[in-house]
Amino acid sequence: MRLLDRSTSRLPQPWRTIVDWGITIAFAIVLVLVFEAEIAKPYRIPSSSMETTLHCAEPGPECLGASADRVIANRLAYDFRSPHRGEIVVFQAPARAATPPPAGCGQGGTYVKRIVGLPGETVHEDRAGYIWIDGRKLAEPYVAPAARSTDVAQRGRTWHVPSGSYFMLGDNRGFSCDSRTWGSVPRSNLVGPIILRYWPLDRITGF
Repeated sequence: MRLLDRSTSRLPQPWRTIVDWGITIAFAIVLVLVFEAEIAKPYRIPSSSMETTLHCAEPGPECLGASADRVIANRLAYDFRSPHRGEIVVFQAPARAATPPPAGCGQGGTYVKRIVGLPGETVHEDRAGYIWIDGRKLAEPYVAPAARSTDVAQRGRTWHVPSGSYFMLGDNRGFSCDSRTWGSVPRSNLVGPIILRYWPLDRITGF
């Protein structure tokens, strides 16, 4: 800092102030970019698969928000601990998600879903649309009764979660293309858990 002070001390006062502010702003921008790239990254909720927990914007199908919720994911969390059941997670969908329905969703890329099944577990969706883990019914207060899967023909299925992978479901089960379609997600695909909803301002919430 002393070197900087010496280098700017020869400048006229107006220019010295401008240089000082310029360096300060540039440093702040670098810090923000590093923070976003390495620690926390913002995302927008594009679909209704996580309604009513996370809103997408009307007039999209099943969307309840005047604007789409925006959230921040902690990119470092899983470097220090294992993912937990119930966490809402940003992840890269498996390649199969990009294949056309019914094998996939017709779109790959970044998804936001909730972790329901952990490595080695058996996940079952019963005829009423409720989830069972290793023979025990899972309590899911975040899923409204009306949001259970509407595709009765697809209910009653069972999946085994491979080692090192996670079974992901949307909260709005009838409008969510998730692990029931394209399978479990390897841990290496997980970006991180959602830690904050920062927009809209009246819906700011930590997770």
